[in-house]
Amino acid sequence: MHCQTGSRGTYVPTTRTTAGDPLERIERLASENAVVIFSVSSCCMCHAIKRLFCGMGINPTVYELDEDPRGKDMEKALMRLLESSPAVPAVFVGGKLVGAMDRVMASHINGSLVPLLKQAGALWL
Repeated sequence: MHCQTGSRGTYVPTTRTTAGDPLERIERLASENAVVIFSVSSCCMCHAIKRLFCGMGINPTVYELDEDPRGKDMEKALMRLLESSPAVPAVFVGGKLVGAMDRVMASHINGSLVPLLKQAGALWL
């Protein structure tokens, strides 16, 4: 992913072996970076949410679930966590679930996203 600002998100292969259920794995991965997006590489909404963060000058850590052998299990866990389908994009800021596309966009529009990003250390405005 190339951001207009010239920066890039961090794409992390999720093939590291970790025991435990998919939800525990999601929580662990989400807590390792300031902004984490669980995505599917062919999803247009995932692409849009990544562009939103890049446009803000943020380099999210992106986990492409379709490139992970356990990605389907993680998607199912995200659906339970989000209480909705589809499970992606799922955005975490500061280790806390912000939500899917609708919640992230609502937070951006109402002005509550930027303070979350600042608190997580992802934005220095």
